[in-house]
Amino acid sequence: MQAQMLAPAAVLVLWSLIMLYWMAFTRLPAIKKVGSGLGEAKPGGRGQDLEGVIPDKVNWKAHNYAHLMEQPTIFYAAVVILAIMGAGAIDVLLAWAYVAIRIVHSLYQATVNIVKLRFLLFLVSTLALTVLAVRAVMATVLFDPSLAPA
Repeated sequence: MQAQMLAPAAVLVLWSLIMLYWMAFTRLPAIKKVGSGLGEAKPGGRGQDLEGVIPDKVNWKAHNYAHLMEQPTIFYAAVVILAIMGAGAIDVLLAWAYVAIRIVHSLYQATVNIVKLRFLLFLVSTLALTVLAVRAVMATVLFDPSLAPA
């Protein structure tokens, strides 16, 4: 069950990289279009400096990429803990649900981005993550070494 538990995390890693490329392939032309190439960027500049400079719809991909670097870090930890401790079928199902909802969230935020529905997607994925986190705590805190295989 270890590989099955780690598979959703691997998919989310790949999805995060897809979002990185999507962000780059939309942002770079937008930056060039407004005449602010990377060579002209001020020293120490950050992606946030592009807010209000390039179209919001272009920045939505960057916003989502940032989101994929935030909450999913908790997901990765919970998945690894459960994979090590012995994940059950419900853990795998919850991990896949989290990843599927996060991918839908990404696509929605990068294209439509109506906050009300985006928040609902975030909330549902957070609930799945919360259950995973609780199960990871239970798998560790309540672990009985006498029941472990020798």
